[in-house]
Amino acid sequence: MTAPDLLEVSGLQKLYPISRRGLFRRRQIGVIRAVDDVSFSVARGQTLGLVGESGCGKSTTARSILALISASGGQVRLGGKDLLGPLGGADRKAELAMRRRAQYVFQDPYLSLNPRWTIAQTLTEPLRVHQLLPQPAWRARVIELLDLVGLEPHHADRYPHEFSGGQRQRVGIARALAVDPELLILDEPVSSLDVSVRAQILNLLAQLQAELGLTYLFISHDLSSVRFLSSRVAVMYLGKIVEIADVDALFDAPRHPYSRALLSAIPVPDPDRPSARNTLLGEIPSAMTMPAACRFHTRCPQASAICKTHEPEMTTTPAGRKLACHHPLG
Repeated sequence: MTAPDLLEVSGLQKLYPISRRGLFRRRQIGVIRAVDDVSFSVARGQTLGLVGESGCGKSTTARSILALISASGGQVRLGGKDLLGPLGGADRKAELAMRRRAQYVFQDPYLSLNPRWTIAQTLTEPLRVHQLLPQPAWRARVIELLDLVGLEPHHADRYPHEFSGGQRQRVGIARALAVDPELLILDEPVSSLDVSVRAQILNLLAQLQAELGLTYLFISHDLSSVRFLSSRVAVMYLGKIVEIADVDALFDAPRHPYSRALLSAIPVPDPDRPSARNTLLGEIPSAMTMPAACRFHTRCPQASAICKTHEPEMTTTPAGRKLACHHPLG
């Protein structure tokens, strides 16, 4: 039996209107579809990797899910319950209850921490806001969280600038874990770290998932990290999901031309092995002037006339792979 879905995203949209100032008033001249009808799900205890080029809408999708920016449309359900409604509503108690279930780990571990607060103050803030423990128990909980992410008790009284990048990211993870969430959205959590520290953080995330039964939405440009941590992978291009598949199936045999081009860019540590890089045609289109029909047809070597007139529908294969392409690869 497969695990039930914890996170369900359906038809998510985030639109940014473009306006120009006229003589008397501003008028809208267009719209940027940063996230356009994005749908996916993440099974409980599993990891969905979200990949794509810079500017494709990965972080906007993640922030819209937790209402860090307001979504323009669509539904997000967590454990079968509406997530966007409570997060954007006036019921503070309901909002806090949902935020305890889903937390965010930011890309830059330095900018996401208050430089004037000690680590103890940073980790006790969620305990205070959510009123999870009486104040005398806060210190013990801080020590417990530090131990959970591989830090020492004496680190509690230090400031963020006294830590390395990897240690700061451990603090960011500990802060997210303070409220015992079910879902962590990891927005490029290792992109600012060097290779050796990156491996340590990835191993920590895998260990925490195994011990605590966490569910991850993992956003990264590092496809090797995505393959290590993810159960399934969703490929995004210009605000749309073009392919979703099990991680091994996608990396071994991508069926969307964009997925194949993206994976071919992974560097191979063998100087004698010939490069298999699939160079795409042209440049990424402007988000203000999206191509009609299939958004990838302007760069796709498989494109035909139908790609320019009809947008491909997302279909599901018997193996569970989701694909939106008129000419899928064999």
